[in-house]
Amino acid sequence: MKKTSAWPLALIYIGLIFYASLYPFSDWRYQGIVPWTFLGAALPKYWTGFDVAINVIGYAPLGFLLALSALRMGRGRLAVVSATLLAGLLSFSMESLQSYLPARVPSNVDLALNLAGAWLGALLAWALEKVGGIDRWSRFRERWFVTDARGGLVLLALWPLALLFPAAVPFGLGQVQERLEAALAAALQDTPFLEWLPVRDIELQPLVPGTELLCVALGLLIPCLLGYCIIRSARRRTLFILLAFSLGVAVTALSAALSYGPDHAWAWLSVPVKAGLATALFLATVLLWVSRRTSIALMLLALGLSLSLLNQTPASAYFAQTLSTWEQGRFIRFHGLAQWLGWLWPYAVLLYALTQLGSGEPKN
Repeated sequence: MKKTSAWPLALIYIGLIFYASLYPFSDWRYQGIVPWTFLGAALPKYWTGFDVAINVIGYAPLGFLLALSALRMGRGRLAVVSATLLAGLLSFSMESLQSYLPARVPSNVDLALNLAGAWLGALLAWALEKVGGIDRWSRFRERWFVTDARGGLVLLALWPLALLFPAAVPFGLGQVQERLEAALAAALQDTPFLEWLPVRDIELQPLVPGTELLCVALGLLIPCLLGYCIIRSARRRTLFILLAFSLGVAVTALSAALSYGPDHAWAWLSVPVKAGLATALFLATVLLWVSRRTSIALMLLALGLSLSLLNQTPASAYFAQTLSTWEQGRFIRFHGLAQWLGWLWPYAVLLYALTQLGSGEPKN
């Protein structure tokens, strides 16, 4: 049995389905019907091609990841069937729970389309296995990555999705202190515990250009160092940093276009940001030959400095308005799910780095 990144990615995707299916998690009530009544309901009179596509496409990755997990773990005979049934059970649970949410409408058509999507995704994984695609990926992974690369690969796969959340500073993920303080104050309002909330002695100050440059550089250097923790050779690390920089810039431009309009896709490329990009590229190149353990130590240092600087910075009123728009967005924004990735990704990397150091000498 081989360790695979498909299983943790499948768990993350299940969490995404929970979030998207049950958002906004409010106004739960019993509406006088059995939760699975939707199974015998008449077919809906009105539907669109988009509704069909989103229900099929939404569950296809889950079917693919579940089947791929089974194939990689040596359970290939029932991979397609088990992946489809597990995804169908999840879809049935979500549709049933939606009966308690007045804002959501459970549908037998959605369940059928989800099952079809999961089956197609699982079938794709099975087909790739049959034509040798999975074996080729395994050989590629063995050449490129260290043995215990699973956690790092999952985090790297999530990084572009985290960048979709608009950040006050480009590539500046993990800026949560101001929002966390406001949320705690709102939760403790009209309670005696509000007095226990620490009061900041000094107001948060906007970033000066030099600090913004440093935050941008660290924001791009951190995923590069994460890649260095799992990539074997300097030559392959060089290809990786080119890919990481290209992908990071492209996704940040996409985020700006979604937030402010296509005409503003590159408005974030100010002089400090350009200098930060150049600094990150220089540092990533200089560090190409460092050992894996050194990469982890440098990544911890970069994370600590970056999070410290970002969380001493306030968000502008204009940026707060942009966040409220994102939090109400749908589909590509997943009802604000991207913001959780943007907030939590650096802390997940921090936890990963600490566990790697705590487990002894990292394996090559």
